[in-house]
Amino acid sequence: MATGAEHSPADTNVPVIDLSKAPGEGEAWNRPKWMIYLWSATELVLVTNPWQISSSLRAKALRAFGAKIGDGVIIRPRTRIKFPWNLEIGDRSWIGEGVWIHNQDQVTIGHDAVVSQETFITTGSHAHRKDMGLITRPVTIDDGAWVTSRCVVTGGVTVGRSALVQPLTLVNRDVEPNVVLGSPTAEVKGWRFSVEAEAERS
Repeated sequence: MATGAEHSPADTNVPVIDLSKAPGEGEAWNRPKWMIYLWSATELVLVTNPWQISSSLRAKALRAFGAKIGDGVIIRPRTRIKFPWNLEIGDRSWIGEGVWIHNQDQVTIGHDAVVSQETFITTGSHAHRKDMGLITRPVTIDDGAWVTSRCVVTGGVTVGRSALVQPLTLVNRDVEPNVVLGSPTAEVKGWRFSVEAEAERS
């Protein structure tokens, strides 16, 4: 029996899902349409705007639409947030320029955590063998973790406390606390903090 990978591109027996019948997109909004549209305009003017508008103003705009933003959070220009009411960021965390948080489900970023430039966090996927229905799972980036530039973090993942994810890494499984995870195969490269270093700090 042939597998999907062995089908010829010209094989007319390979099914094609009618995307007009794919369920779930509107269900992820969980807010009235007027609020979705108002947030889209607010995001464009105050959050995604490439000008150096103050970080505190971005935080205020996000809070006004239901985001939980801690004290001292830095949010750089060109940030994109799909749904602010599905976002929580702890105290003193940094969100780098061009970060895109496509949070159709909850995204929780702990305190003193960093998400660097142009990283993409997505909570959504699709039932690709059934009806392309929307599937969402939350993402957690724990206290002190650093997801560096141009990474991709997918739904259902937890990046553990003080873990470090190196640039260009696809994070599609949980990351243990304190590890250094590297590209291109998302393998553990070592420990961010040694036991000896921690003993000296305490």
